Amino acid sequence: MTTDHRAQVDELLADYRRSRDQLASVQRDLARISGSATSPDGSVTAVVDARGTLTDLELRDDAYRLRPAQLAQLIVGTTREAVARAAEGAYRTLSPVLPPGTDPEALLRGTADLRPEEIGADGLQPPQPTRRRPAAADDEDFEQREWMTDVDAKAPRRTR
Repeated sequence: MTTDHRAQVDELLADYRRSRDQLASVQRDLARISGSATSPDGSVTAVVDARGTLTDLELRDDAYRLRPAQLAQLIVGTTREAVARAAEGAYRTLSPVLPPGTDPEALLRGTADLRPEEIGADGLQPPQPTRRRPAAADDEDFEQREWMTDVDAKAPRRTR
């Protein structure tokens, strides 16, 4: 190998190592992210990790004065706020290392390279229509059959 090629290879290897070090640093930063939120009345505090998994839930004694449905709604709303805060931390962590114009939120949702028509409602891909198998010509129509009262005349009756 010539000296020029050796220098290019060395430079590429150095770039690769820098990129891996940066990726490892970002991964460590993402792993440390958490989000915390407390309900407006202070009775519920939720903590989630960077993926939005609930890692801690604190209920003050006055939380138990609420009806079960109200408490559940308060827990869900507070957890949702904690998830939003953790997501903001993840966006801030990723933004500096992403190519210009890349949306960190879309990247984390897994929709960064999808067109809007591919995403559908609620960020999910629209369900594909199910294909029904065509009925065979000799299939019996069972839609109107009363299963509990009709007896197939062709089948022999068993007695015990």
